[in-house]
Amino acid sequence: MSRIYNFSAGPSMLPLEVLEIAAKEMTDYKGTGMSVMEMSHRSPVYEGIIKETEENFRKLMNIPENYKVLFLQGGASTQFAAVPLNLMKTGKADYIVSGQFSKKAFKDAQKYGDAKCIASSEDRTFAYIPEITPDMVRPDADYVHICYNNTIYGTKFPEIPNVGERVLVADMSSCITSEPVDVSKFGVIYAGAQKNMAPAGLTVVIVREDLLGYARPETPTMLDYKIMADNGSMYNTPPCYTIYVAGLVYKWALSLGGLEKMKERNEKKAALLYDYLDGSSLFKATADKKYRSMMNVCFVTGDAELDKKFCKEAEENGMVNLKGHRSVGGMRASIYNAMPYEGVEKLVSFMKKFEAENK
Repeated sequence: MSRIYNFSAGPSMLPLEVLEIAAKEMTDYKGTGMSVMEMSHRSPVYEGIIKETEENFRKLMNIPENYKVLFLQGGASTQFAAVPLNLMKTGKADYIVSGQFSKKAFKDAQKYGDAKCIASSEDRTFAYIPEITPDMVRPDADYVHICYNNTIYGTKFPEIPNVGERVLVADMSSCITSEPVDVSKFGVIYAGAQKNMAPAGLTVVIVREDLLGYARPETPTMLDYKIMADNGSMYNTPPCYTIYVAGLVYKWALSLGGLEKMKERNEKKAALLYDYLDGSSLFKATADKKYRSMMNVCFVTGDAELDKKFCKEAEENGMVNLKGHRSVGGMRASIYNAMPYEGVEKLVSFMKKFEAENK
């Protein structure tokens, strides 16, 4: 059976080249006679794998030396609690709610202190990103939290928001490594790996060193950034195989020219799809133009039954997981780094045919 085009929001498709290397090394990693899945995380071989993975990730993201990289478990959703537990010194934090995940992060933070929603786009089903100015941020807030790209609603911050002197924290789960980003503008960046970097099971946290060591006394050991950093992400057994695959993905991205090249590829794919949507009389993009995501393209026909028919026929034509999230409806094409241009070409070609047949 030939491979299909998987437009899933996550877990998502991985680069074929990466899967082929992983398959080749599945039962015997570089002459060790065993799989990375079977390897002790304390072995010299695995220590080499995790070290190289971090080095390539730092190179890819251009991470400054005064930031720690943590390879953790629990998904990005665990960070909704870890962030306030590690960063709330005064007990205050400001949140920008631009989608479901930032709303969940905000609700979790309210359990630990005075978390305030300073801006929200919920009034229009998160179809846009609320504008932020430094005067909106409380001067005694420990940090400002954002979700940089909103997987469900297909929106993204058009630029890094100006929060003045406050620490900026970003959930980048669905856009990390899709384009260059100035890491130094953030105190903490965290991301689940299953959209753009690896299979499910790994969460990456990039944290500035001066923010370590302030975890609240009740913080669980596994959520304390300093403990995880001091132990090189190996306080307990890390998600070994997922880290290994992430390392292969980082090498793949670097081999293509890094994040500048990745941005160029992603812009080209997104433009092809959005340009068609903007000229279509059947399909309509749901996100405001200024805030459109390169990674998650949401669209509707306006007819729930027709949307259902579209998804069914697309699947019959080798394009799967195009059904939109229940809170938005319609369709969502997630076109992460690993989605080739040919996949988007095939989707647009099918959409044109479907539109002609269903006017």
